[in-house]
Amino acid sequence: MTAYCHAIGTAVPGHDVHAMYCDWATDLLDPREARIFARMAARAGIDHRFSVLPPRPDGRPQIGDGGFYDKAPLPGTAARMAIYAEAAPQLAAGAVAACAAQVDLGGITHLVVASCTGFVAPGIDQILARRLGLSPSVERLLIGFMGCYAAVTALRTARHIVRSEPQARVLVITVELCTLHLQATPEVGALMGQLQFGDGAAAALVTGEPGGLELEAGVSLALPESAELIRWDITDRGFAMHLSGEVPGRLAEALGAAETRAALSGDGGPIEAWAVHAGGRSILDAVERAMALDAGALASSRAVLREKGNMSSATLMFVLARMMLEAPIERGLALAFGPGLAAEGLRFRSAA
Repeated sequence: MTAYCHAIGTAVPGHDVHAMYCDWATDLLDPREARIFARMAARAGIDHRFSVLPPRPDGRPQIGDGGFYDKAPLPGTAARMAIYAEAAPQLAAGAVAACAAQVDLGGITHLVVASCTGFVAPGIDQILARRLGLSPSVERLLIGFMGCYAAVTALRTARHIVRSEPQARVLVITVELCTLHLQATPEVGALMGQLQFGDGAAAALVTGEPGGLELEAGVSLALPESAELIRWDITDRGFAMHLSGEVPGRLAEALGAAETRAALSGDGGPIEAWAVHAGGRSILDAVERAMALDAGALASSRAVLREKGNMSSATLMFVLARMMLEAPIERGLALAFGPGLAAEGLRFRSAA
């Protein structure tokens, strides 16, 4: 039994906060470090990032004096989660509507939701099932805290469901509100890590009926002795992201190994199309270098990074959505990285 991804709808909030964040972060640093931050931010390959936090009534941003993100003290985790409970289902529903504009979403039997930026119970899966008017008998799965590679896990899970239940119609949703977790810190490295992230959601339909992208076998790779390189720390002031500067080098080393290359390709020949998680410019540079890719091979990933930033698990879905509009793909690989340090992949091709 073969599984197919028929369409991917995407959504971002309407509030571009990238420039606001850069100004806010600069104010936290001394003049010398502020200049360093400004140079690094200019080279990050990001022009826009979006947040569910709307401007204040006077039009000023929520970042800065008197906003949700004042310089001190920053809001507690409870306040951030209250926004998540309201805003995450709303943004996800927007992505579902974008998917429904492309393909009929009637008769959904399974709902797979991935998110790592919030807690709410009843879960976001139940909230979305009710909001979308899905049957009370729909089978639900919530994938939490797998970070940026959760989109691969969600699509791979949908593939397994369809292969075991040929009549299944699986709605896959990824939704992340990364901007709910800003941290005020005088450290340039930490502020640059936060610079990557924005909010976004994506929704896809996976069934056994031919069309769209054929989802093939997946691959998992956990790098040894790398658990501290990417992690979330749950604090009283939100989720603090730790992203080590060693990550690009470790990924390049792992991807450059012959056994890794064989695992990624499935020994089926070279990969033609690369849908790589846009985790940051240095991440994409590392993949391009390690896999000896042609210039332009990661154009879709770089475009998503430039236009939306890193939206954690939703990011890869945005990349795939762009690639579905391109020429037919004979051999493609969706590849993402996250806490662990781990890489998750899923091979795909355009349906015949």
